[in-house]
Amino acid sequence: MASTFSSLQTINSSITNFPCVPIIKKPKLHISLSKTSISSLRVECCSSSTKTYNEDEEMDKIRRLQNGSDVRGVALQGEKGRSVDLTPLAVEAIAESFGEWVIKGLNNKEKVVMVSLGKDPRISGNTLSVAVFSGLARAGCMVFDMGLATTPACFMSTILPPCQYDASIMMTASHLPYTRNGLKFFTKKGGLTSVEVEEICEEAARKYANRFTKVSTTLPTRPTKVDFMSSYAKHLRDIIKERVNHPNHYDTPLKGFQIIVNAGNGSGGFFTWDVLDKLGADTFGSLHLNPDGMFPNHIPNPEDKIAMSLTRAAVLENNADLGIVFDTDVDRSGVVDSEGNPINGDRLIALMSAIVLKEHPGTTIVTDARTSMALTKFITNKGGQHCLYRVGYRNVIDKGVNLDKDGVETHLMMETSGHGALKENHFLDDGAYMVVKIIIEMVRMKLEGSEKGIGSLIKDLEEPLESAELRMVVLSEPRYAKAKAFEAIEAFRTYIEQGSLPGWELDACGDCWVSDGCLVDTNDDPTAIDAYMYRAKVSSEGNEEHGWVHLRQSIHNPNIAVNMQSTVPGGCQYMAKVLRDRFLLPSGMDKILDVTQIDKYATSGNLS
Repeated sequence: MASTFSSLQTINSSITNFPCVPIIKKPKLHISLSKTSISSLRVECCSSSTKTYNEDEEMDKIRRLQNGSDVRGVALQGEKGRSVDLTPLAVEAIAESFGEWVIKGLNNKEKVVMVSLGKDPRISGNTLSVAVFSGLARAGCMVFDMGLATTPACFMSTILPPCQYDASIMMTASHLPYTRNGLKFFTKKGGLTSVEVEEICEEAARKYANRFTKVSTTLPTRPTKVDFMSSYAKHLRDIIKERVNHPNHYDTPLKGFQIIVNAGNGSGGFFTWDVLDKLGADTFGSLHLNPDGMFPNHIPNPEDKIAMSLTRAAVLENNADLGIVFDTDVDRSGVVDSEGNPINGDRLIALMSAIVLKEHPGTTIVTDARTSMALTKFITNKGGQHCLYRVGYRNVIDKGVNLDKDGVETHLMMETSGHGALKENHFLDDGAYMVVKIIIEMVRMKLEGSEKGIGSLIKDLEEPLESAELRMVVLSEPRYAKAKAFEAIEAFRTYIEQGSLPGWELDACGDCWVSDGCLVDTNDDPTAIDAYMYRAKVSSEGNEEHGWVHLRQSIHNPNIAVNMQSTVPGGCQYMAKVLRDRFLLPSGMDKILDVTQIDKYATSGNLS
């Protein structure tokens, strides 16, 4: 290990003029480690002399941090019933295992492997960053500190000149509370799959379980600081300038437009001053641009009602052309049109579909299974094809990638949460890039003489008559919650297959033209660490269609999400009653699930 650190010191000293972006010079100190941060990198010795040591339990502490293709956990005290599990020591083991995995995959012993780290403004970020740098250094990687960054920028740092790192890690927990944090992993090929992250976490679990002293190694040299966000912002600016190709002011194509940005105190403020302002836009009235890891104003989430309502008010007050809402790490976005109409969920998918289908007529658009029947009608009426797939943004994106590889042209993949990926942008879910596409279309419409805003592109989208999203918390210790949720989901499937829910039928591909693609939970095998889910079409005993019910195990929290949509008045309440009276209570699932929300909705039709 000493030789590894020595070689890293030699390498670092030889690249003081590394040709990426301007290096921010710091005093000649090692990683800033105060007494507090150093002590935070130590936990008590777990030797047999102090307490009984169970290797499986120690390994499970790391395994339970995996959430699909990400790692997430509690990084700070403050959550009722949840203890800190994303510790610096756990993070160090995971980062080291990721570094080793990258080195092994490159299979080039002569190459120095370079890995970057970006982070959102969460207050646990600084301490956990030290752990990431330490783990990567232990693996033999050269590390680069991007500082405050976005998730899409971390991926772009692997492919965008002049950096082109071998891999990158983004430290974020998206829209989750300030107490949480996590890691997202990228190589030049894109984000890692759930199976790949499982492999890394398994190796990290072995490391963690066998480090009896539980003392983190401090860094021998500081990581190289780089200002990659400036390069990424220029990349976005160049795309807008080139594609708008404004006949009068090429370099300031947004002159005359007022655009409001609500960054939610996350990482998205850069889009205001480093993209929009420099392109000539008026951004007066923008909200919560300063990074604040406590997120004091509202959840940074385009699905959050407060975030959207505040943005709507700012758009109307300033008579702006567009409002933008980013989540914390800017891999998701939503918008508000000039009339103050929020555009997220199905409406955002419809807007992006309208834009993409202009450029790629007939293309397939992949969404998750919670989207409405009205969205399918909207897409097909515009000449597109709609493939519904498993909930989970990684599932949706991977499905699109695989369809495209198989010769089914697929240019857009979007989940109702706001994760959206485009083939033209490396199949990367990038909230800023999605907004760039919308802005380009908005300017083009103006240049063509249209006085209508971008909301006019979805005027034909019908709204679902009724929809609801409810939650059932798993009544279990966190380590058993996943198994209990799986038990409930499978019981739901069995009840339907056995006819215990008359009029309920497990949904198949239906009218989707992709014969092997949509809603294939019944004939597709998800990985063991993926979320389990089923969707059922619901009709009354008189064969009157009511809509559908979708049950999904959450990969982020110990609960089951229940989504419902109906085409008839009172349909969602009817389906909630049937779900409760003919499945949850008779099956005994109410003993392992908190059905309070279902019961309340079935009784009153609302949760207020």
